[in-house]
Amino acid sequence: MKRNTVIIRLMVFALILVVVNMISSKLYFRLDFTEDQRYTLSKATDDILTNLDDVITVKAYFSEDLPTQLISNRQDFEDLLLEYENRSGGNIVYEFISPNEDETLEAEAQQHGIQPIIINVSEKDQVQQLKAYMGAVLMMGDQKEIIPVVQPGVDMEYGLTTSIKKLSVTDKPKVALLQGHGEPSLQEVSQLAQQLSVLYEIETIDLSEKTEVPSYVRTLAIINPSDTISAVEFSRIDDFMSNGGAVFIAYSNMNGNLQQGYLSKGNDIGLEGWLRNKQVNLGSQFVVDAQSGSVSVQQNNGVFTYRSQLKFPYFPMINDFPEHATTNGLETIMLPFVSAINYTGNDSTIRYNPLMLTSEMSGLAPTPSGVDIQKRWNENDFREGTQTLAVALEGALVGNQESKLILVSNGQFIINGNPPQQISEDNVNFASNAIDWLSDDTGLIDLRTKGITNRPLDTVEDSTREMLKYGNVAIPILLVFIYAFVRRQRYMSKKQRWMEGNF
Repeated sequence: MKRNTVIIRLMVFALILVVVNMISSKLYFRLDFTEDQRYTLSKATDDILTNLDDVITVKAYFSEDLPTQLISNRQDFEDLLLEYENRSGGNIVYEFISPNEDETLEAEAQQHGIQPIIINVSEKDQVQQLKAYMGAVLMMGDQKEIIPVVQPGVDMEYGLTTSIKKLSVTDKPKVALLQGHGEPSLQEVSQLAQQLSVLYEIETIDLSEKTEVPSYVRTLAIINPSDTISAVEFSRIDDFMSNGGAVFIAYSNMNGNLQQGYLSKGNDIGLEGWLRNKQVNLGSQFVVDAQSGSVSVQQNNGVFTYRSQLKFPYFPMINDFPEHATTNGLETIMLPFVSAINYTGNDSTIRYNPLMLTSEMSGLAPTPSGVDIQKRWNENDFREGTQTLAVALEGALVGNQESKLILVSNGQFIINGNPPQQISEDNVNFASNAIDWLSDDTGLIDLRTKGITNRPLDTVEDSTREMLKYGNVAIPILLVFIYAFVRRQRYMSKKQRWMEGNF
């Protein structure tokens, strides 16, 4: 080949590389083969970015000398910001700053509310502590949102998108929490309030002091009331629904007290009668489920005392969520001391959807009764089949106007208490999703529950388990023998041809 031809081909190849590089700097894409599509931007994120009306500046404060296990976190965040910049049409602008290099930059990061985290690093058989920054501040005009620590994985997109949403939403819809009947305060549902604050302004309302639920309220939340709600207040709730208002109810009509060891039906506060007018009935027996949570029990073996975990069927563990916007991506929710919900309506204009179902091995326990934690449960205790513990209704529930109602037969599952205790993320996610759906704003539902956090193994019969166990041993050995046999046959066939002179 002539020298000139080689040079021309090399120049053409180099030119192609330059063009491809220029195109790739403008176009950004990646293939995502994960089951939960964790590296693909959700529709909620895409909608928020394409509808931005102003520029948001992101200052990412990341240390340069991060340990190996955290370097990918910085690269993932930079890749995510690049994708946000492209999707937003340039309305997301970002820069990376290393605070460790300059005291002024470090002071700036801390002034923005980003504090260093201490990381233990092992080097040469010694453990050293490293001060590292992995936070970001988002600014739009005189507003700002802080991400103190950028979490790896799916939480990275959720944290960034919700911060952008907070900055870009100027007029948030209102959600009201009913008060005056023993309901928890805003501080006692702090996780739910914090999550809802991304999209909503949350206020409390006492209908004994108000003549109506204000028309600007999208959803009225009734969480764990314990005192009587008057007929006048129910009429005001009905008026709210007749004008298209939505209601979220988390309430248990059963009382379970482990300390006193007693189970009973709760006092009538008027809510059950109001629900019956909507063709929704709360049962008068406890739901028990073979698939349940556990309680800690003190036991004595004659030598020493110890604590152990025992399955407690009064704590149904829910992982069967029918397809619905409120249940997308949920893994597991435990609802202690609940009754079954039955819908008796036959109006075709009312749309009914169960949201939480127990396992097929469920039963009903009578009240009143004592609690026997050590009871030996058997199959006869779980013969009532699947029970419904949460429902959604939509249609002309009151009057002729479309409205929505969600009922969960437990009021404690989203309460942090006082002092606050951390509760399961899925509990909060479900309540947030429910209020989003009721308020006709489902934008962040898919993103909120994005990611696989728990995938329990399927329960199989003992015979199936044994077959799989021995199959895992026998099948590879069998495949080796089959391969050896096929290879020997090919070798013998080739040898025969050689002997016959067919080379």
